[in-house]
Amino acid sequence: MAIQHGYSPFASPHLVPFDGSFDVAAAPTRVDDGPGKKENQQVLEEQIGKLAKLQEKLYADDRFSLLLVFQAMDAAGKDGTLRAVMSGVNPAGCQVYAFKAPTADELDHDFLWRCAQRLPERGRIGIWNRSHYEEVLVVKVNPRYLGGQRLPRGTDSLTGLWQERYESIRAFELHQARNGAVIIKFWLNVSKNEQRDRLIERIDEPESNWKFNPDDLTQRAKWPLYMEAYQEALNATSRPWAPWYAIPADSKSYMRRAVAEIIVGTLEQLPLRWPEVTDAQRAEMQGLRAQLAKE
Repeated sequence: MAIQHGYSPFASPHLVPFDGSFDVAAAPTRVDDGPGKKENQQVLEEQIGKLAKLQEKLYADDRFSLLLVFQAMDAAGKDGTLRAVMSGVNPAGCQVYAFKAPTADELDHDFLWRCAQRLPERGRIGIWNRSHYEEVLVVKVNPRYLGGQRLPRGTDSLTGLWQERYESIRAFELHQARNGAVIIKFWLNVSKNEQRDRLIERIDEPESNWKFNPDDLTQRAKWPLYMEAYQEALNATSRPWAPWYAIPADSKSYMRRAVAEIIVGTLEQLPLRWPEVTDAQRAEMQGLRAQLAKE
């Protein structure tokens, strides 16, 4: 399954297959026989430590970048997962961007333009909270948003439009992978019942009131349409060079553990190496060390 980038997708039960056979209805939102919360937290801590070391080597090697894409229904736990999993990384080598409604300037470009501006440099970790996939998820479920995009060929054939966008996304991600971007995409798969409970919690807990958005209920009413959109998008764009993982999200501790294990397991496959020091550079350093020692 490896291509020019020299690594294979991490073997996980949550890996979305590349043959278009992914079925949202069969994707679990909870691992019934999974480990308990305490074990999940212990494993997460271990993975956080490994990720910190791998990030340092990724930065020093300066040949690859890591792009983490997170998509989910509201209240699935994207922010909490990011805080937990990335708690040990060096902020200097990490950049996070949350994509919101496109600006007027962004609407005057193609739908991938604004995301291309946020790609991480080599050696760095980029995290996208929502992404270019909004254009085949939220926009697909709410096609009225296309009205502001002033598409040159209009919107007479929406079926054709979505297929073209999937094709563009695949080409965009393959191009980035060929140039050193390690792309891992996570769909945090929360159940409708669990989302309901978390939305109620945002209302009941004063410190969480700021998170509540009435529009969340409007989008919740379109749940079947969103599930259909996710299934089609994941099947169309899960590829060896940019795999999707459908992570059960009803258990926050398991979700965070699974995400961390996939990130670490992927980075461990990369041929990362520390920059080599030549004999001349080493001799120079020893001379400078002797100079410092005399001070």
